[in-house]
Amino acid sequence: MPHDFDVIIAGLGAMGSAAAYHLAARGRRVLGLDRFQPPHAFGSSHGQTRIIREAYFEHPLYVPLIQRAYELWEQLEHESGRRLHHQTGGVMIGARDGVLVGGAERSAREHHLAHQIFSAPELRQKFPAFAPSDDMVGVWEPRAGILFPELAVQSHLELAARHGATLRFHEPVVRWEADGAGVRVFTATGTYRAERLLLSAGAWMSSLLPALALPLTVERQVLYWFEPRADAEPFLPERCPISIWEYAPQQFFYTFPNLGEGVKVALHHQGELTTPDDVRREVSAEETEAMRALLRRFLPSVDGTLRSTAVCVYTNTPDDHFLLDAHPAHPAVFIASPCSGHGFKFASVIGEIAAARLEGRDVPFDLSLFHGARLAR
Repeated sequence: MPHDFDVIIAGLGAMGSAAAYHLAARGRRVLGLDRFQPPHAFGSSHGQTRIIREAYFEHPLYVPLIQRAYELWEQLEHESGRRLHHQTGGVMIGARDGVLVGGAERSAREHHLAHQIFSAPELRQKFPAFAPSDDMVGVWEPRAGILFPELAVQSHLELAARHGATLRFHEPVVRWEADGAGVRVFTATGTYRAERLLLSAGAWMSSLLPALALPLTVERQVLYWFEPRADAEPFLPERCPISIWEYAPQQFFYTFPNLGEGVKVALHHQGELTTPDDVRREVSAEETEAMRALLRRFLPSVDGTLRSTAVCVYTNTPDDHFLLDAHPAHPAVFIASPCSGHGFKFASVIGEIAAARLEGRDVPFDLSLFHGARLAR
């Protein structure tokens, strides 16, 4: 019997919405399913802003991917008519021999990226909002900046629908099974068939891959917006870049300039483990005070009125690299991707990659870092 769709997508957040757009734009019959109605505040792709950066400290292999992502974000801006990206520059601050500075400099040098190394006094002079300790340095990169995640997801979904994709919200995938050369997908209200299946369910990924027993963890992350308690001028995006700080070995926090809602700051990792359906949404006074303690050390004038908070989740692999690969037993199924808290900036290109792989096309990137075999128990 004929398949109902060419591709079914389970999860329409950052990666799924982008894949729906790329597949529908190529004329594929696409069904997208989501347990909520994206963009929403229950997963990983919300909170007003996300960082995009090029001198990627995690590994140089990411750099060609992010360079393609920049091109695709620009294309999406043009097609949607929305501003989705704001270039502010970015600075990675930490010990000279730390993971952050060393990794960013390695990627910059290996890929011949524009960058500068600033000493702590130079950082304080150039960016008056920052107060690095004397043993810190910073890697400055001019292309870094801000993405607007809710608008990006909304734009991908609207354009996917415009190209003919069927999008069904509040209808999560319960399970799936191989169906000859294709797949059969079950929800609470229906059964669908397709030639291919994309699993992009974020924090709910493990529930769709029980047989693989993937070693994934879901981590609660808190976002804070503080009003500067003194002169707000140094925090305007024309003067204040995005920043990531390695304030202790392999412990990080990040900051955004003030876009009108306060200065956004958050820890990167170090959150409590949870499940996607049991995330603690309240933010305690103790958590806020711990964040203030960091601000008083490194951005002292940000320690003003707390304007708002939000909670999101990371879905982590043991090595914090992505999972982008075909299912080991079912080549009609592609997995994309637990992204360990640093994936949104790549959503545009991961959507393109997923679409290509589901259509049986090669991609011009080295994806060896993201193969699923490394996670097998």
